[in-house]
Amino acid sequence: MSAGTIGDSEFDRDTAVARRADEPGVYDAELSAGWTIINAVNGGYLLALLGRALSDALPHPDPFTVSAHYFTPSQPGPAVIRTESVRSGRTLSSGQASLFQYDAEGREVERIRVLASYGDLGALTGEVCTTAEPPVMPPLAHCLGASDGPAPKIPGSNAITDRLHLKLDPATVGWALGAPSGKGEMRAWFGLADGRDADPLSLLLVVDALPPTSFELGLKGWTPTVELTVHVRSRPAPGPLRVSIVTRNLAGGFLEEDAEVWDSADRLVAQSRQLARAPRS
Repeated sequence: MSAGTIGDSEFDRDTAVARRADEPGVYDAELSAGWTIINAVNGGYLLALLGRALSDALPHPDPFTVSAHYFTPSQPGPAVIRTESVRSGRTLSSGQASLFQYDAEGREVERIRVLASYGDLGALTGEVCTTAEPPVMPPLAHCLGASDGPAPKIPGSNAITDRLHLKLDPATVGWALGAPSGKGEMRAWFGLADGRDADPLSLLLVVDALPPTSFELGLKGWTPTVELTVHVRSRPAPGPLRVSIVTRNLAGGFLEEDAEVWDSADRLVAQSRQLARAPRS
């Protein structure tokens, strides 16, 4: 795989959207099979795709907050994104977008609906007042990736893993060895496999790219997202990211995941919370 750069990488090509000249705010896209996991297209990849369309449709370039509701699983193939500007201000603009695919009769089926606010991360001040701290985890060289042992058997597609360079904290890989810790935690160093550095748009992928915390709770299988909200706090510095995800409450067949993404300059660059349906296994 050739080295990727921001604007010229597999991620950029696979999240490309084409604006329809005769329909304002409408975009055509092709969902890539390379970002599938188990039996559907990954939700973070889909969020980045919608985020790219909104970045084109709105007057501000960067996602600040994006809230998505996932209605039906998305499959590789053609899709249509319909955007609408809700409000435009001096520092923030807000809009909504929906992604549709087609059923067997050719009718549009809504997969995801997003409400988002965009701004210019480059215009923010550098002032930081925080009690948040980067996750405590081993150096990248001491963490574990796909090349460090046989992959656990999970039914369905794991094509997305070939697009990512993930190195998991050994304390959170008990599930892969048949001995889950029972703690709802997942931590990893993150990068794209072709070496493309992170930007605000790819952070929408990052928050949903690790194995689900339910694996460490002893549950394997698809963990479909119901709702996902992402806050992008800063443009990330070049280099690998550290991602920490925690689940504190699995009840009634649903769980939450709280994620933090830290860059190579020890800055908290993204946060998210999602509600997901727990695997049935």
